[in-house]
Order: sequence, then structure tokens, then C-alpha cells
Amino acid sequence: MDWNEKRVLVTGAGGFIGSHLTERLVDRGADVRAFVRYNSRNDPGLLRLLPGERLDRVRIVMGDLRDTDAVRSAIRDVDVVFHLGSLIAIPYSYIRPRETVETNVLGALNVFEAARDAGVEKVVHTSTSEVYGTARYVPIDENHPLQGQSPYSASKIGADKVAESFYRSFDVPIATIRPFNTYGPRQSARAVIPTIITQALVQGKVALGATHTTRDYTYVDDLVRAFLLVAESPGTVGETINVGSNFEISIGAVVETVASLMGKEIEIVTESGRLRPEKSEVERLWCDNTRARNLLNWSPAVPLEEGLLRTIAWFREHLDLYRPNHYVT
Repeated sequence: MDWNEKRVLVTGAGGFIGSHLTERLVDRGADVRAFVRYNSRNDPGLLRLLPGERLDRVRIVMGDLRDTDAVRSAIRDVDVVFHLGSLIAIPYSYIRPRETVETNVLGALNVFEAARDAGVEKVVHTSTSEVYGTARYVPIDENHPLQGQSPYSASKIGADKVAESFYRSFDVPIATIRPFNTYGPRQSARAVIPTIITQALVQGKVALGATHTTRDYTYVDDLVRAFLLVAESPGTVGETINVGSNFEISIGAVVETVASLMGKEIEIVTESGRLRPEKSEVERLWCDNTRARNLLNWSPAVPLEEGLLRTIAWFREHLDLYRPNHYVT
């Protein structure tokens, strides 16, 4: 696909992954609209961290995914839609399950209906490895059972199934990308790697929840490349594609790795407020990325230690954007 002058909408463009994807699309020459949740501060989220010459080439559209008219207006005359917009914080979904479901499920429905009516060339819908819940077998492939262990994961299962139905019922050209855990510059402090790094930069201990659980981490640049490949490949329509490193590591081991890379001792303190409810905790995630390798010729290019070094360097330069000792839900 030639992205030059291709008209693209990115929902959730003000978020961690969305801002990186938007930046990459601008670099590829695309005409990018960035859908950002309205706020009275006119704050475009993490898009504000883009270099000025790139941000000037982005058309920012404020709105709410739950607003049908706002979504239809944003998608009008668009060729490709990357749907990343959702409420993604699992702790917040315990507090506000209705808002989470309305935003993630009804918001996705609005995007798919508008895309169908506008006749877009491709919709790339963003899922999450959280839909699998605790692994019943590893590595986890796309046929693994789905399990809603939090209101957030349940909402994403719902959105994924709406995407599937629009492909099967209406021939909407939808592909679902299912990232495992992503990390890198700009990530919110609600995620565990920024939590570890920011606390470690200012003190000798980190406050965490469960540290025995395992995750499969992908550096954000590798994930963005996968997003573009999913959009570019005609063979992805109707498919769900896991994107991950095919390597699991415990959160405790991530702390040890960060400590080694920073050359310091780090004490782990367990805080009960950071623990998920027992039956909601996802104990193990390990991605089988065979389908991504076969369909996209994709594999991760950035090893974990290299990605962590890049991430530590970025956070060290931008620590003023974070409150290391404040728990973000």
C-alpha cells in the first residue's frame, strides 16, 4: 500500500500506541485525522509530544466514540481506519464498568457502522491479549478460548465479536490485531514498565501488585510496524492476528532486568491496592505469533533489553511528565 496521500483515521490517536502510529503514518506521507476524546483543555493527549513539523500535518478531531454523529463525521471520506480508541485501564474498569463497556463496545459499533456506510478500504480493529484471560495453554494462539476476567477484557471481547459480525454479515473489510503487552516511550504510568522505571529513577524501591505473573512484551516500534502490515495485506481481512514476542517473563524478572540495566539495587514492595481481585488476575500471557509471521512476515526486531534501555533513556529525559509515587488507575 502506498500511504502517500492516503486518507487515514486513527481513533485513540492521543494514546500511547496511537500517537506512535500517527507519527509513523505522517512519516509515510498519509493524510492523517486523529480522533481524540474531547476535553475542555483542547489537550490532544500524547500527540503534543510529536515534533512540531509532524503535529502540524495531523488534523485533530475532538469527539467521543459513543457519539454516532462525531464518529460518522470523522470517518467521512476516509480510506483506512485504525481503531485504537478505548478505555484501557483495567483498575478503572472495576470502578466504572458501564463507561468501559459503553466506550469500548458501543464505540466500536459506531466505528464499524460508519466504516460500512462510508465504504472504507480497510478497518484495523485493536484487540488485546487480555481477552484470553489466564492462559489455559501456552503459547497462546488465536484459537485460545476467550475469558472476561475484568470488565475491560469483557468489553474488548464484545468489541472483537462485533468486528467479526460486521465482516461476516456485511463484508466490511475488518482485520483484528491482538497485541500482547506493549511498552516504550510515552507510555502511561498506569502500565507496569513505566511504573517500575519511574519509581526506580527517583528511589531504591518500587511499589507493585503481583510480581509472579508473566507477560509477553513487544516494543512499541515493532507493534506499529505490525499495524501497518495488517492494513497493507489483503490476506488479513476477516482475520485475528496475535502480535507478541513469543517470550514470557515475570514482572519480578522485569524489575531485576531494569535494575541491572540501571546499575542499581531495587527493592520490591507489594501494595494491596495495586493487586487485582483474585479471580480477575491474569496469571500468564505468552504469545504464539505464528500467524503474524506467516501472514505479515512480521517478527519483533527489538529485544527486550534493548527496548528497555531505550525506554529508560526516554523516561529519564521526561520524568517531569510523571508522578512516580502516585498510583494511576
